[in-house]
Amino acid sequence: MAPEVPELLPSFNSSLTNDPQALPLPLPLPLSAPASSADTGFGSVGYEMLATAAVCVFALISQSGAILGGREAAPHSRPYMASIQKVVGGGRSHECGGFLVREQWVMTAVHCFPQGASNKKVVLGMHSVSEAEDTQQVFDIMELHTNPNYRTHNFDNDIALIKLDRPANITSAVQVVRFLRAGGTNPSTDQAADTAGWGASDNLGSRPDKLKELTVEVVNPMLCARSDYFGSRYTNNMLCAHHVYNQPGSKWPKKEDTCDGDSGGPLLVDGVVVGIVSNGGIKCGQLRKPGIYTVVSHYTEWLDGIMGSQPTAAPQ
Repeated sequence: MAPEVPELLPSFNSSLTNDPQALPLPLPLPLSAPASSADTGFGSVGYEMLATAAVCVFALISQSGAILGGREAAPHSRPYMASIQKVVGGGRSHECGGFLVREQWVMTAVHCFPQGASNKKVVLGMHSVSEAEDTQQVFDIMELHTNPNYRTHNFDNDIALIKLDRPANITSAVQVVRFLRAGGTNPSTDQAADTAGWGASDNLGSRPDKLKELTVEVVNPMLCARSDYFGSRYTNNMLCAHHVYNQPGSKWPKKEDTCDGDSGGPLLVDGVVVGIVSNGGIKCGQLRKPGIYTVVSHYTEWLDGIMGSQPTAAPQ
């Protein structure tokens, strides 16, 4: 567990965190990243851009913080989850998340594939990274479709589709999830949403073996567009979310958020995918760098053009 280093901010009630006027203007922070780090996020560029993004839970004190919690998901309670893995020697290592939207299609993030789909596998029905589970189904990637409007400098339009080499066998551990279409209602400020992944649980790269899940709250987009948050790199194709709260007996706000290894995973409201884990700050757990998610409903026409329109998408 990382040592707690106080950030130069007062403790505050989480109900205020989505008010653009509720937080002070930038202060000199002891562990703040250089200005260029704001353009890094959970990606595969620069730092290898934190290669991918996972559910981490931080006690937010300073810009890093100690692991506070999060929870292991009940085994196979999120049967749509996909692990995108790199083939390494005779084995595989988890790199990104994704989710099954059709029997042969997985939705994920573009930045998970900086060098294309070579040496990548997709695993469905997985709860444990290390254990051999008879629920797991392993696939080659037949096709990778990346959004043509993706922008590497700010991760705008960070959405991709994977066509598996064969249809998935639908079981209790492998199922399709619905996603929000154009005209659907996206979550509003302070609304709760769920996310999940196998990624890092601290800034040292520690990874959980079992799938973790987390409930976050959507942050006011005016706040996310503020210069001390994401500034001009934040677009209307994005929403940002995290969970910040005061723990009794602690002077400093605590934070739960996504991190390195969760990229490509889903953000869900009432079991319907509304966002894709995309990026955030150079370090996980920065107060002014909530997780950023790609708004799925903005891409209905593009998705239908590739997969065809089918009723597995959430109704409008």
